[in-house]
Amino acid sequence: MSELIIRPATLLDRAFIRSVSERTWPSTYGHIISKEQIDFMLDWMYSDDSLASQFEKGHQFYIANYKGEDIGFCSVSAAEAVDSMNPYLNSHKLNKLYVLPSAHGTGSGKALLKKAIEVAKAAGSDSLFLQVNKDNTAYHFYLKNGFIKESESLFEIGNGYFMDDFIMRLNF
Repeated sequence: MSELIIRPATLLDRAFIRSVSERTWPSTYGHIISKEQIDFMLDWMYSDDSLASQFEKGHQFYIANYKGEDIGFCSVSAAEAVDSMNPYLNSHKLNKLYVLPSAHGTGSGKALLKKAIEVAKAAGSDSLFLQVNKDNTAYHFYLKNGFIKESESLFEIGNGYFMDDFIMRLNF
């Protein structure tokens, strides 16, 4: 048996997904955005209702298990067809990828990314894209894994908060 297994997540994994987010966001974003914005975004993206809605919309979640312990997750979905000019129409989006800080270096982040790429390719997509905060060190992880920075964007998310992100893409 391999030490690292990537398995599909279900609605029953919502508590774990939220727990990983709550344990990774302070160290990932604490120096970038306020605690109040972190709390707002965690509730916005990881409440039970929000996660249930993401599953219902076809977001596929996967969990990394290392040596019998769940340590991280990712979420991938087909790009939404906002309009016919959308450059991501035949793409998938990597919505989330987080690994517990104590599990960095296990290869789980790369394995979760590989799974997201497999899902996108199997669905016939020609690329995988993502948003990453401009000050998030994960930006370099994605560069090392073949993604290119396509653009920068400031997204208003509510409550007076914004996400200041790079948009990155990996073409297949």
